[in-house]
Amino acid sequence: MQNMPAPIDSDFATQRRSQLFDELLAMFLAEGFAQFTLDAIAARLRCSKSTLYTLAASKGDLVRAATVHFFRRATADVEAAVAAAPTPRTQITTYLAAVGDTLSAASPQFLTDLAAFPPAREVYQQNTAIAARRVRELIDAGVAAGEFRKVHAVFAADLAASTMVRIQQGDVRAATGLDDAGAYRELAAILTAGITV
Repeated sequence: MQNMPAPIDSDFATQRRSQLFDELLAMFLAEGFAQFTLDAIAARLRCSKSTLYTLAASKGDLVRAATVHFFRRATADVEAAVAAAPTPRTQITTYLAAVGDTLSAASPQFLTDLAAFPPAREVYQQNTAIAARRVRELIDAGVAAGEFRKVHAVFAADLAASTMVRIQQGDVRAATGLDDAGAYRELAAILTAGITV
């Protein structure tokens, strides 16, 4: 009987893929992704192109997958921060500030590349819509608890959603010079001051 090669440990393969994804995401967040070829990405991550193909079928798919990974991880971090906040007011402040903190890891080049690449931009748009719904939920909880004024809660939620879309589309940056993270922090301060009883 011939000696068979040892099977690849699936836990190791999963850990390696996760490590590569984290390294890829860190590289994209710091430098953007438009200028990189698959060869350049493989060289920077010190892996083969065939290894990259285990993560995604093309560079575009790799960028989209990294963007999804970024927002999935960000959502978990943001929700963990919100869960620790004791009141609706602090939950909204915490939520928007945490979104801002998460986005502060993204370089201007990453955000520019994201806006220019439709599959990644769509992921950002979807996550912005989810975040806007979450802010509405937090406002509703604050109204129910008597911490926020009822009359303007729906308008405040709509205002927050509209502003979040403008932040995502780069309109706030163009009009004010604020980066996405700073804009979310300002939105948190203005929103909670305006709806508190």
